[in-house]
Amino acid sequence: MPGLGTMGTLPRGRRLWLRWIAMGLVVVCLAVAFVNLGRWQLDRLQQRRDSNGVVVAHESAPVVDWRTIFTRPITEADQWQRVSVTGTFDAERSFVVRYRSNAGATGWEIVTPLRTADGNVLVSRGFAARPAAQDFPRTAPAPPAGEVSVVGYVRRSEQGGAEAITPADGQMRLINAAAVAGTLPYPLVDGYIGAITVTPPASDGLVPVEPPDLTEGSHFSYALQWFAFAIIAGLGLVVLIRSDLRDRRAAARSAAR
Repeated sequence: MPGLGTMGTLPRGRRLWLRWIAMGLVVVCLAVAFVNLGRWQLDRLQQRRDSNGVVVAHESAPVVDWRTIFTRPITEADQWQRVSVTGTFDAERSFVVRYRSNAGATGWEIVTPLRTADGNVLVSRGFAARPAAQDFPRTAPAPPAGEVSVVGYVRRSEQGGAEAITPADGQMRLINAAAVAGTLPYPLVDGYIGAITVTPPASDGLVPVEPPDLTEGSHFSYALQWFAFAIIAGLGLVVLIRSDLRDRRAAARSAAR
């Protein structure tokens, strides 16, 4: 088969066929890529719907004792279940979690281990918005003293690099129970609790971290766009072939005259 460099010496009909085949291969590759991207967006949409369903189901479920959940590794299906726990905060070992967001604001969370008769669990005591031009606090505010009762959401340990999950100078970027436990003289259960209420209440000004927004995002519209691109690529090939045929017929008529 002659190379592309010799296409100009081929009969015009054969040159067109080679051109159409080459363009067809390009269009097929593009269409496959666009369709796969559209399917990926639909998968993301289904994941979002499943996550929203878990949040809705757990928010309407009754508050349960924390020991019914925190006896195993915490999974996505456990998230946002409300639990209650009673214990004493380890005030000497609180952590500032930087670069957090809540209800459209950015700031930090304060995490403190809660020691109970049935084990120890990390508790995110709440969120504080970061004022403009202000750095993150170097130390965490003290938790309520004595025995407290906490009602909060079940949360999975967050995953990331060692520099993000390992506390350094009382600060970290992600909340990971295993990494924090490595800096403590006692073990922690997997996951953590995002406090909704603490009794007796604290005076630290922290607010609860809200569940995620239950909207479905833009995944469906993005999927439609990718599928539309696949269709446009196919139509573009058809238009190209029709244009070539029209030019060929015009050339033939001109030659006949």
